[in-house]
Formats: sequence, structure tokens, C-alpha cells
Amino acid sequence: MTNQNSLWLQPPENLRLLKDEVHVWRVSLNLPEAHIQSLQRLLADDELKRAQRFYFQKDRNHFTIARGVLRHILGRYLNKSPSRLRFCYNSYGKPFLSKETLCFNLSHSHGLALVALTLGREIGVDLERVRCNSDFLAIAERFFSPQEVAVLQALPEHQQQEGFFNCWTRKEAYIKGKGRGLSIPLGKFAVSLAPGEPTKLLEVHWDSQEVSRWSLQALTPGPGYTAAFAVEQHQWQLRCWQWATP
Repeated sequence: MTNQNSLWLQPPENLRLLKDEVHVWRVSLNLPEAHIQSLQRLLADDELKRAQRFYFQKDRNHFTIARGVLRHILGRYLNKSPSRLRFCYNSYGKPFLSKETLCFNLSHSHGLALVALTLGREIGVDLERVRCNSDFLAIAERFFSPQEVAVLQALPEHQQQEGFFNCWTRKEAYIKGKGRGLSIPLGKFAVSLAPGEPTKLLEVHWDSQEVSRWSLQALTPGPGYTAAFAVEQHQWQLRCWQWATP
């Protein structure tokens, strides 16, 4: 495992994902209309229908861009046409590519997206825009584990909001990596959350071996955002790439 490079780099032309690597792409979702239309043409019918369910045009555009860029990124690794990729979904809605060892996960929030990829090991990523919310302690008491609530309440007041979003993104990344959605109660496992402390999965009530199976990593996607990913196993190298529109 390596610490995250503070820079999101332009990927090399001969891009490769090795078995001991995790790649995370940062993607801006604010693109001109011509680019949105180009990406929209890559989507399957079910993705187009999902886009239309969003009430606001901006949200429809952001979904379209995120899924279109995801297809571009996957196609680049697999050397396949983005429009020809066919997603399958598990019973909780997590997408995957049949007969491929390439595993991936996508998260987007307020104009930014992250795509995380690995080979042969499950991964989950979560991205959140930091919002001023006076109720975050009440939200923590409802959803977090007693251990996490105690740590959060013990933090200096000026660090509590950061601690809350650290906890939220790490928990979301883990349940997305597991691929079981909110069928996993958020209060039944614990993660580290104090600013400056190592990012870790600390405890899983239903299976003590989960801590040794999964690792967590915080990400710094940009000012005003908090993010993390969860990945199976502990030995990997991190590469962070910046998506550039072709």
C-alpha cells in the first residue's frame, strides 16, 4: 500500500493496470453540450432510461457524463469499444462486466466523479461534497456505530465535520465494495475517522476476518470534497489519474 500522491496525473499512452495496483480516475462532470451528446450515444437503453428519471437537467447531464466516461475508461483498459460494453448487475444493483477480471466502482457528487479500478479483487469508492450541516451529530448517532459516535463526539468541535465525512465516505466505500448496499447496517462495523489518523476498517461485528480481508484509503479529490475507497486485500500500489476529454 502506498500513500496517495497529492497530484492527479495525466495517464501515460501505454496505460496498464497491474494486479498489485489500484487506479482511481478523477472526472469533471461539467462539460459542453457537444461532449454530453457524444457520451450519451455510448449508453445502453437502461442507462438512458435511468438518466431520464432525474428531475433536473443538470443531474441528467452529470449521470450521462459519468456513465459515458466510465465506459471510455473501461474500454481503454480492455481495448474494446465503449459502446459495446454490456454491464451486468448483482442483486443489489452493483454493476460488473461478465467474464472480465477488471473490477470497478463509480461515485459522483456535485460536478465531480471518481472511478476506481482493480484486477480480480472487489472495490468500492465513495465521494461526497462537504456540506455545512448542523445535524451531522444526530445523523451519526442514528447510523454510525457506538464506537464511531464516541470518537466523533470526543473530537474538537472544529474537527467534527471533517470526522463525520471521513466516517461516512469510508463506510459507504466499504458497503459498495461488498456489493450489498444498505443491506449491511452502517452501525454494525466501524472505521477510523479522526483527522490525521490512518484510514482503517477497525471492526466488523458479523465477521472478525473482514478487517484482514479489506483495506481502506482516503482520497483528496479537491477542495470541498471528501472521498475514500475500500479494496480487498492490503498489498497494492495506488495510481491517481485525471480524466481529459478526448
